[in-house]
Amino acid sequence: MNKEYSLDNGVLSVRVSSIGGQLLSVKKDGKEYLWQGDPAFWEDRAPNLFPYIARLTKGTYTVHGKEYHLPIHGFLPAAEMKAEAQEESLLVLRLDADESTLACYPFVFTLRIRYELNQDTLRIAYEVENGGTEDMYFGIGGHPGFQAPLEEGLSFEDYFLEFESEGQSGTDAQPPVRIGFSPTCFLNGKDEPWPLEKGCRIPLRHDLFDDDAIVLSHTPKTVVLRSEKGGRGVRVRFPQMPYIGFWHAVKKPAPYVCIEPWSSLPSRQDVVEELSEQPGLIHLEGKGVYRNLWSIQLI
Repeated sequence: MNKEYSLDNGVLSVRVSSIGGQLLSVKKDGKEYLWQGDPAFWEDRAPNLFPYIARLTKGTYTVHGKEYHLPIHGFLPAAEMKAEAQEESLLVLRLDADESTLACYPFVFTLRIRYELNQDTLRIAYEVENGGTEDMYFGIGGHPGFQAPLEEGLSFEDYFLEFESEGQSGTDAQPPVRIGFSPTCFLNGKDEPWPLEKGCRIPLRHDLFDDDAIVLSHTPKTVVLRSEKGGRGVRVRFPQMPYIGFWHAVKKPAPYVCIEPWSSLPSRQDVVEELSEQPGLIHLEGKGVYRNLWSIQLI
């Protein structure tokens, strides 16, 4: 049963669904910044991704030789989470392994998503506990969509994504690396430099996403969605995530852009991955705890 939770600190107001802990609304001073899920483009708003990010070859993987199946982005987006704590500006949602998760993911875990408002910033913390004694393997990440434009009179093309390094635009940084994807959105091993305009910007235009998502590594850990013609924007900080993805609905004039911090990548093309051997997945030791903090600041 879908339940909604509300947070408010006088600057931000946030609504969260119990289904996957998905953000439903993120407002500053009454202005909605979060994409509102128009099914003509994309019906979701901000799913959380666990225990796998993006696609598995044939929807299939193995653990120590035994075969399992997961949908794109894992089971979390459709899972019912329970509130473990709730205050005016704090919400902690929890998901525990059960028969349904063990059937597709053979690890005993507890996952918590913590949302906390701090002035104009929504802090998001992922915590994963390994309840077993053996290593568990997983990916985790976010997939929030933000409205673009954010103000009347502006267009999608008036906006850009700008990387910041230590609070300043990183114009002298080396270009990031774009992760190579096949036409079916699996890894093809053809990573390449992705030069940025003025050393730090990606100007938005709809055809950027004609071949699906742009996923980058070796970037500064802060990116801002903004326009020089307006005053509103979104700053996403992802200090512990090695990848950042940008996406909207393919070959459509969709009025939003997703900013997606990822811990790991999808399957290699035509490879049914053995999770214990797939590069880049988080390996959490028995009884261990993993934490990852990122944030969304509304400008």
